[in-house]
Amino acid sequence: MTNLSTSTLAALEEMLQNTARSAPADFMPIYLSRGTQGDEIIGHLNPEFIPYFQESISKDSIPLISVSNDRITIHSGRPIELSKSLSQLADLMRLGGYIPGWRNEDFAWVDQNGHQYFHLERAAFRTFGFRSMATHINGYTNSGSIWLSRRSETKSTDPGKLDNIAAGGISADETPWVCARRELWEESGVPAHIADQIEPVGRIHMRRPIAGRGFHDEQLYVYDLALPDNFIPTNHDGEVSGFIEVSLAEAAARILADELTSDAAFVTADYILRCNK
Repeated sequence: MTNLSTSTLAALEEMLQNTARSAPADFMPIYLSRGTQGDEIIGHLNPEFIPYFQESISKDSIPLISVSNDRITIHSGRPIELSKSLSQLADLMRLGGYIPGWRNEDFAWVDQNGHQYFHLERAAFRTFGFRSMATHINGYTNSGSIWLSRRSETKSTDPGKLDNIAAGGISADETPWVCARRELWEESGVPAHIADQIEPVGRIHMRRPIAGRGFHDEQLYVYDLALPDNFIPTNHDGEVSGFIEVSLAEAAARILADELTSDAAFVTADYILRCNK
């Protein structure tokens, strides 16, 4: 239990009630056609991107991709075929400058039953509004503090913002557990014998439009990890510029001051509220 005010806790609770927003009405829906299973909306395209998208497809048709005035359809096919077609589409959008921060790393689109339908460059997921997956770890100490990292100023998304002690996108063919342990070592230098003690505590579904970009739709797999009081995190991959150890009250204040990434703010707020039950 921490000594946060009821107004602060109420503000965090209200924030967590708005983690998953609907796509704006002017975003074009992207459907996945699955034959007898019907069509499902799996993404949304920013209206600023639509003219370029339509013009590009009219000049260079792509197998399994069709577009009308009010929708984009990805037609059913084998995962390898869908992946190839969507890769061509992503290349077109990248040429137009609509996919910044290209990573040369694939994410997988997975349905609610856990089936993978295609792989695609991770930077393209936000452009098309496809649902991705990520892990976030709350690194806390027995003295009641929590560690936060500061993202490198060279990051393509949220440079300089505070983040969880470790967090990252789940690559294609990677499990949340494996991703969490990998990110703990790469971002914070947490050795395997400590990282093995991560505790899964739930998921947070985050959906929000990003100004000038696309639609961020992500399932956050959340873990807690008790860290020794003498542990000092060390970054290994260049994606973190530093770390701070703060009380839960200070973490809450920084959340409400918009100093954290949206994902980390939700994950950290959830941890704070769980500690105050």
